[in-house]
Amino acid sequence: MTTIDIMLPYYGDVALMQDAVRSVLAQANPGWRLTVVDDTAEPSVPGWFDSLGDDRVRYFRNEQNLGVTGNFTRCLELAEHDLLVMLGADDLMLPNYVDIVLAARDEHPGAAMIQPGVEVIDEHGRPVKGLADEVKRRLYAPKVTGRRQMGGEELATSLLRGNWLYFPAMTWRTAAIKSVGFRPELRTTQDLALELELIERGEQMVLDSTVCFQYRRHLESVSSKMALDGDRFTEERALFLEMAERMRAKGWQRASRAARGHSASRLHALTLLPTAMRGGQRDIARALAKHAFGNS
Repeated sequence: MTTIDIMLPYYGDVALMQDAVRSVLAQANPGWRLTVVDDTAEPSVPGWFDSLGDDRVRYFRNEQNLGVTGNFTRCLELAEHDLLVMLGADDLMLPNYVDIVLAARDEHPGAAMIQPGVEVIDEHGRPVKGLADEVKRRLYAPKVTGRRQMGGEELATSLLRGNWLYFPAMTWRTAAIKSVGFRPELRTTQDLALELELIERGEQMVLDSTVCFQYRRHLESVSSKMALDGDRFTEERALFLEMAERMRAKGWQRASRAARGHSASRLHALTLLPTAMRGGQRDIARALAKHAFGNS
């Protein structure tokens, strides 16, 4: 039986984390192992995992706080099976998740990445259609019905126009993701940097339109907080300019132009500009305007 390592780097709300764990326990296909790496000091958490009494669930607590990147890296170190998922501590797997991604892997066994269908929910678990996700779906994501494999400049160009992937929902070939790892200097663009590095190396991605994952979108996320202080866009701009040069050096001119244009990132900054202006946050407004309208 194929076993997927479901890695859960935990920090944040206890109740939402417990719901995420329960969604793994409810999988129709038993071919999984869950590993939770706790980067908090919440006293109730270890006892709750002991109470589960399920030998498919491993629980580790870091001796000292590692931060987001450090905890992701620790999860990679603990992964042992051929496939892995880096599950968000507030996201949910639907009961068909393992079945769907294993079917995609069986059809395309060489792929390094599998992106299944995702439903976006709010902090209360209700399906939502926010602006950012609707723009992803309608303007940037490839139109896929069923299953499709992508790679090379086509995939790189698409992601550099607008990153339409949902990192916590993706299944990875463990050897591939370990070969790249996470860049310690990045906070909110680690997923895109990782994906593009693998694409540059010739790896392929499988897209499956079957919805089997619920991605939680709420204002308390790290990326949402960073967007309001402008740091997110400083990091994004630097990564896009780096990728523009790397794609140009590789001979992928369309991908290089997409990186320099980074249209979805500019649009996101533009949507936040009125909020910053209404709040009298002039420095942030200037930073957002520079990102939205500036010359790359």
